[in-house]
Amino acid sequence: QVQLVESGGGLVQAGGSLRLSCVASGRTFITEAMGWFRQAPGKEREFAAAITWRGGAPFYADSVKGRFTISRDSAKNTVSLQMNSLEPEDTAVYYCAAQPVFSVAPISNPARYTYWGQGTQVTVSS
Repeated sequence: QVQLVESGGGLVQAGGSLRLSCVASGRTFITEAMGWFRQAPGKEREFAAAITWRGGAPFYADSVKGRFTISRDSAKNTVSLQMNSLEPEDTAVYYCAAQPVFSVAPISNPARYTYWGQGTQVTVSS
């Protein structure tokens, strides 16, 4: 079993920055990719960013491209999301997710991911 624990959420003013981190633990942690999704009140969970574990290739939703940067530290089983120029529309619970096996689903598809964290709240005030 794999556990994912997010941290780094909080309250920030528009234009500010936050850095989210997600640490994966478990007896054997093997992953193809890790991603960040977010869910605002009354809305469906949506893709924000993802990164392939071996190659470190990043993927971003259009809504965060140019403002968010995803990175991973394979040695520490950690994935981070640096969020700059935050907007009130970025307010949501942010979830970390891990994909342990190969999947043909797009990297932005939540169905691709097996393990999920509990989420961390990000609130951006105007």
